[in-house]
Amino acid sequence: MTALSAHDNGLAGYVDRKRRLWLFSLMVPGLALVGPLLYMLVSPQIIWLWLSTLFGYVVIPMLDGVLGEDLSNPPEEAVPALEADPYYRYVTYALVPILWLSFLVNIIFLGTHELPWYGTLAVILATGGSLGFGLNLGHEMGHKKTALERWLAKITLALGCYGHFFVEHNRGHHRDVATPEDPASARMGESIYRFVFREMPGAFFRAWDLEAQRLERCGKSVWSLENEILQPGLISAVLYIGLIAWLGIEILPVMLLIAFWGAFQLTQANYIEHYGLLRIKQPNGRYERCQPHHSWNSNHLFSNWALFHLQRHSDHHAHPTRRYQSLRDFPDLPRLPNGYFGMYLLAYFPRLWFKVMDARLLAAVDRDPARINFLPAKREMLMRRYGLSPEAPAQGCAEAAA
Repeated sequence: MTALSAHDNGLAGYVDRKRRLWLFSLMVPGLALVGPLLYMLVSPQIIWLWLSTLFGYVVIPMLDGVLGEDLSNPPEEAVPALEADPYYRYVTYALVPILWLSFLVNIIFLGTHELPWYGTLAVILATGGSLGFGLNLGHEMGHKKTALERWLAKITLALGCYGHFFVEHNRGHHRDVATPEDPASARMGESIYRFVFREMPGAFFRAWDLEAQRLERCGKSVWSLENEILQPGLISAVLYIGLIAWLGIEILPVMLLIAFWGAFQLTQANYIEHYGLLRIKQPNGRYERCQPHHSWNSNHLFSNWALFHLQRHSDHHAHPTRRYQSLRDFPDLPRLPNGYFGMYLLAYFPRLWFKVMDARLLAAVDRDPARINFLPAKREMLMRRYGLSPEAPAQGCAEAAA
């Protein structure tokens, strides 16, 4: 029985009710292209250029609040056929040209139209936001074993000059997640504005070190074309130099701002995904194995449809190669009160973020400070504020996973 016919027969009795809804993962990123097209083809109104950003920061959090959460999981006996069904891969493949077209059209639009500053800002935010979806796509495909998916991940990451994510995430973040050694795991008491100055440079330097070590083991130069950071980097260089040659050097700062805003979308996701959670260091000096409770989870419907189930992050870290359509929810996980888009907005206001999330963090770890990844400079202050006892017993890996 083929994978497709297995779906037609219900995947051993299971029907994925979200099968067509994954098309939102194409439609929402495509909104970045809609604004400039409406501006050029319908009427030159600046409001069109804000549609994508307004949808992300206003409409999606509202939809998540109205539609609620989906706690259902595919049965394990249906997962092999579900993961073999090519439809789900075709959806991810289709997003690659959408992102490239959106980026190119928007850059050319900015380079050929006189806009007020707030119009230019709108296109920068929309285009950078689409690069954030590209990072999410690179995240999904970069974990897979097929050469096609891995190269599509690099090609997509190249749009925002963030090709090192391919190395850093798979070999760095997944190894060190929810520990003080991980620049991509936020600490309790750390604002997103402080986090970005640690996460962005830390991610690049860790990626470069990891790739240099790999190439050295293979007897290759770090400047070899087998360097998986240089490969997407060369694509980025050709793309950006070509656009500068066409549109003029004045387009460079605009593209750099877009690239930064795209990278910041990843920073936001990293910030909320592991805030304050800590894997316990064992007597042998190693950290316990990453478990689902070391990530914040969200089952909010619409934002999961728009992000290839990225928000079921707990299962992703426990089983990194599992495809998006198969990711599961687990009971008693650390849970976010809204989807990622709503949490991004909350993170922009650190006082509100700390008020909401610190209480949830303490509940998630049973007020055990040994399971909290503190910002070192604020550890003692936070211990006093929340009345935490340094003698609180740490739960071991087996007990916490039970």
